[in-house]
Amino acid sequence: MRTTTTASADWVGSTRTKLLAWGLPHAALVAGLLVVVPARTAIWIVALAWMGVACILNARRCGRTHCRFTGPYYLVMIVPVLALGSGIVPAGLLGWLVLGAVIILLSKTIWWATERARGKFS
Repeated sequence: MRTTTTASADWVGSTRTKLLAWGLPHAALVAGLLVVVPARTAIWIVALAWMGVACILNARRCGRTHCRFTGPYYLVMIVPVLALGSGIVPAGLLGWLVLGAVIILLSKTIWWATERARGKFS
């Protein structure tokens, strides 16, 4: 079992840090839907990289279970963003909405499933 020190090192436990590390990038994903595709692609790549790195750092910092999985997940999700943004996979706004929903909903599912199976810290 993890100590209180580990829990206090968890960035998810701090409202300010949580908003900076994950809330702001989530808001950027939504706001990115309102701009042209090249700008949207850049915004989404930066937001996903930001969240992925934040998760990986948080996992190393405190051992937060879901961060071990969501960090790499966010980084991998840059690939479909590049596919849509470059036109390799043609998609209108609906395709971007679906991708955004998948990114957010699957990350929440990963969070729930991993912490349910392994606990908050592992």
